[in-house]
Amino acid sequence: MRGAGRGAAQDTGARHCDQFPLASLLRHGENPRMAFDAFALILTMLGLGMLFARLQVLPDSAAEVLNRIVLYVCLPAAVLIYVPRLRMDASLLGIAVTPWLLGAATIALVALASRWLGFRRDEHAVLLLCVALCNSSFVGYPMVQALLGEQALPYAVVYDQFGTFVLLSTFGLYVLARYGGDAPPTLRTVLLRMLRFPPLWALLLGLTVMPAEPPAWIAGGLQRLADALLPLVMLAVGLTIRLRLPRDEVKPLAVGLALRLLVLPALAWPLSLAFGLRGEVLQANVLESAMPSMITAAALAISHQLAPRLAAALVGYGILLSLLTLPAWAWLLQRWG
Repeated sequence: MRGAGRGAAQDTGARHCDQFPLASLLRHGENPRMAFDAFALILTMLGLGMLFARLQVLPDSAAEVLNRIVLYVCLPAAVLIYVPRLRMDASLLGIAVTPWLLGAATIALVALASRWLGFRRDEHAVLLLCVALCNSSFVGYPMVQALLGEQALPYAVVYDQFGTFVLLSTFGLYVLARYGGDAPPTLRTVLLRMLRFPPLWALLLGLTVMPAEPPAWIAGGLQRLADALLPLVMLAVGLTIRLRLPRDEVKPLAVGLALRLLVLPALAWPLSLAFGLRGEVLQANVLESAMPSMITAAALAISHQLAPRLAAALVGYGILLSLLTLPAWAWLLQRWG
């Protein structure tokens, strides 16, 4: 597509295309058709979910059922496909550590914002959960695949399984205990929660017995199950998304969205360079750091009556805004990463 001798008209069009992140990604990516198809599918399934919710054509439990299918079937299939392809090196440690360092930065930044703007205690707790914990699996896997290509997915799995998931099971439970009135989590509670997480077992299998190139019938079956991840997740998100702006919580909402979608990925970039990450490893690490708030984190906050409107708004607006910010980050990473 970029061979010499194409003519001045095409060169002008190419330079014009570079001014727009998504257009540039579609032109420069290894598989531009896949990126375009993925975004079309995301918007379609998100819209269908919102339409179905408005028309009430599906049971109230439909989103929960879809999320369980993703958790117990599609996510483990994706992990089993991509983890065996990992090349074990020091860069993986940098990816796994990044969410923890960003979590520490979140504690400091949210504390400063809460003191400066006078946020309530429950608003402070929701910001800790929904800023520190990103949607690195349900949204992260398909978006990394769409924007960076399938070869970057193993790094997204490392970020999610060794970073975000363990952070949720430790830091997330601690925040809920401190601000929601629960008993502080014990080591046994944390370990049991982790052992009940199906993708963790898939991760262990992928690191030990699963070959990088399994028999065709196994690889084909797993691929079909993993391909269902994107449409099912976006349909479930559309069914549950809430866009009612909490007027008395506009400030914490704006702070949470800015930190989650802009500030933390901006911090992840120099962190990745400090860890020696380059190329698609760096791009996957920063892009995962730019994902919107974790739906599970918001759901836990809501179940503990911690600023439920704010938690729902952070997820809803975050997902929609990320459809703009994620291509922008991917564009920046491909130009200067």
